[in-house]
Order: sequence, then C-alpha cells, then structure tokens
Amino acid sequence: MKYNFDEAVNRRNTGSLKWDVKENELPMWVADMDFKTAPQIQQAIIKRAESGVFGYSIVPDEWSESIIEWWSSYHSWKIEKDWLIFSAGVVPTISSVVRKLTTPAEKVVFMTPVYNIFYNSVLNNGRNVLESPLEYDGNEYKINFEDLEEKLSDPQTSLLILCNPHNPTGNIWSREELAKIGDMCVKYGVTVLSDEIHCDITEPDADYIPFASVSENCRNNSIICISPTKCFNIAGIQTSAVAVANPIIRHKVWRGLNTDEVAEPNVFAVTASVTAFSEGREWLEELREYISENRRLVNEYLESEIPQIKAVKSKATYLMWLDCSELKIHSEKLAEYIRKNSGLYVSEGSQFGGNGKSFLRFNIACPKATVKDGLERLKQSIDSLCREP
Repeated sequence: MKYNFDEAVNRRNTGSLKWDVKENELPMWVADMDFKTAPQIQQAIIKRAESGVFGYSIVPDEWSESIIEWWSSYHSWKIEKDWLIFSAGVVPTISSVVRKLTTPAEKVVFMTPVYNIFYNSVLNNGRNVLESPLEYDGNEYKINFEDLEEKLSDPQTSLLILCNPHNPTGNIWSREELAKIGDMCVKYGVTVLSDEIHCDITEPDADYIPFASVSENCRNNSIICISPTKCFNIAGIQTSAVAVANPIIRHKVWRGLNTDEVAEPNVFAVTASVTAFSEGREWLEELREYISENRRLVNEYLESEIPQIKAVKSKATYLMWLDCSELKIHSEKLAEYIRKNSGLYVSEGSQFGGNGKSFLRFNIACPKATVKDGLERLKQSIDSLCREP
C-alpha cells in the first residue's frame, strides 16, 4: 500500500472526544477513525493556514463542481449545481430539517436499530419518534415493509429519516428496496431525509446507491445529506452538503439552515472538502481495503476465540454490529462490564433502538494492532464474565 494505515497516532491529550479516557482504556466506540487523513488534505489545510488570515469564507463554484464530479464518477448520480446547499454538518442539517419540515408532536419514522443521534434531533425538537424495527434473522437485517407502511400511513407521520448505508448494521440498501421506500413515502405524503455520510466506506467489491438516483419519486421527495467528513476522517472540519432536487423542498431546507446559522463555511471547510473529492480517491480506495481486512480479522477472531459473539453480516461502514444475545445480558450492562474489566470502551447497542439491547458496536477504523488489542480485551472480559457464577 502507498499509505501507511498501520501507523499509530497518539491522540491522547489532544482534546479528542474519542480519546479523552483513562490511560488504561481503549476507545473503540464513536464513529471516528484513528488514521491520519489523506496527506493531500493535510497539505491543503496547511497551505490555507499559511495565509495567516482567517476571515469570512464563501462557497465557490469549485465546491459544488467537486461534489458533482465525485457522485457522477463513482456513484452514477448526476447532481445539478442548483440542488446543492452548504451545511456545517449532517447532524445540524437533520435537526434543522426536523424543525422546518415538521411541526411539534408530529411523528418522524426511522428503521431501527439506527444511529442514535437521530433520536436527539427528533425528541429535542418536540417531535415524536416512530420506530419501524428491522427484521433480524440471526445473520443480517431486512426491512419489514408491512410495518414500515403502517408507520408511514399514520396521518401524524411527516418525515422518514433513512440511513443509507445503514449505521449500525452495515446494510447497503438495494435499488428495489429504495424504490419501494420512495413510492410508499410519496403515497402517504412523507418526505425522505437520507443520511448518506457513510456512502464511500463500503467493501471494495460493493457500492451504495444514492436514494435520489433510484426513481422520480425518490428524487423529487428527498433531502440527501452527503459529506467527506466520515470517509476522510475530517469531522472536526465541519463541512457537508445537502442535495435537494425539488425546488420547493430545497427552499425550505435552505431557509432552515440559514435561520439556524449553519449554512456558512469555516475557513477550512471548502478547502478540505474540495481536496478530498478532487484528490483523495486513491487514499480512500486503500482505506477501504484496509478496513475490509480488519473486518475479516474480527470475524475470524470471534469465530475461533469468542464464539458467544458473532458479527452481523455487513458491507458498509467501519462499525461492526456484534450480536451478543447468547450472553443474555443487556448491552448497557455488558458494555459497562467490559470497560471496567478490560478497559475496552465500545458502544452499547440499546441506544440505537430496535433490538439493540443484545448488541455492541465496535469501531474497526484503526491500525490492526489496535483491533487485535481490542479483540483480546473483549475476549478477556467475556471469558471473565462466563466464569462468574
């Protein structure tokens, strides 16, 4: 490989949310990679910083052009320049859309288990969450379309938040599944907000399908959140885009983002985004290979050393969803036990809703040595737990 993903980066005492833990603890929880971002992005930020002037920034044409070229080349989706709106982040966009496109006490649907911050964006704004649980067959998850339609048909439902690819299960939804979701949402007058931030972190032989690319119904009734932050590990730069084909919905989103003051870039936001999409492909392809190897390592280790836990079959994200149902212990207590016993800090699945109380989420976007350390700590804790009376 041209890029060294085995390099260990000491992130302690750097103000890191992930690594602000005790010295003996190993954080493998939040969706934050331990790899340095692509050197091209590092160099571009350094060059921008060398100007020494950090005034207000605009969003130039090259920002939208880099996004249009990326999605056209790699995802076969033609985005029009007019569809794009800058936003400081996907989560601020989701919260803004909830406030602007729904009213208090209305219902917002998502298929669970799902990214836990969705709950915050809905509940903190006085709306109600309506879960449509995914079906789990002991190996992978599928959409329960009968249940989903029931939830969408509720007269109080006004928005569906879709996670594509899905966090935490790692599902890549098929064209047929997305088309069916799109048709049902149009039928019941429910707008779709699709969070596609994990779209470029897939297995090397897999690719995701942008929701808006599937059909006219999907395109004209959706808000698509995209960003380089997850796949290039630049979340702290706070840069994202919203693509909205429907001009009426787009105006509402634009007004919401501006009202909430999250539609203006910081001094590095455009530089980082443009460089990522213009120069970062080779780095990203190697990253995907490396994460794929880590995923294979985890699967093999669990099978041979910790048979009480198995990983859900997945093709996307760098987050592994671990089925711990055989242990018969609530995920909150299990995660707490593991952290106290071995120092391994993972996410308890219960916060993601659905059947998450029997799962843990395990972040593998780190050097192989760290993954192995995490697995050994996990084994230590599970062996210790199983020895207890």
